[in-house]
Amino acid sequence: MKQIKTIMLLLIATIAFTAAKAQDTKTDTFKVLGNCGMCKKTIEKAAKTEGVEKAEWNRETKVFTLVYNPAVVSNEKVQKSIAAAGYDTEKFTGDDKAYEKLPGCCHYERKKKDDTNHTNHQH
Repeated sequence: MKQIKTIMLLLIATIAFTAAKAQDTKTDTFKVLGNCGMCKKTIEKAAKTEGVEKAEWNRETKVFTLVYNPAVVSNEKVQKSIAAAGYDTEKFTGDDKAYEKLPGCCHYERKKKDDTNHTNHQH
């Protein structure tokens, strides 16, 4: 009987720890441009920094799912890491040099740089 109580206490402690850990995480989704399976591998690898529990990119929808601990890493930091690997995200344009080094199949149609500071105004 004592063994059963011990096992039950360990089980309850494990469940409580798992639930507390799940509450520490946050899930975000955002767009990441890319084309193929090689893109998927590179994007997900770039995103897997400390504090990231899940990094998954959907090739068809271009939606990236991020499960992370916001006390350790931010959504913005992960997006910057993906951009440093050469891929455009919702917030950041991929690094040009890294983009050029990507295999040809990974070259996607890039966002145009915003030129709003040079619009023509009539006076």
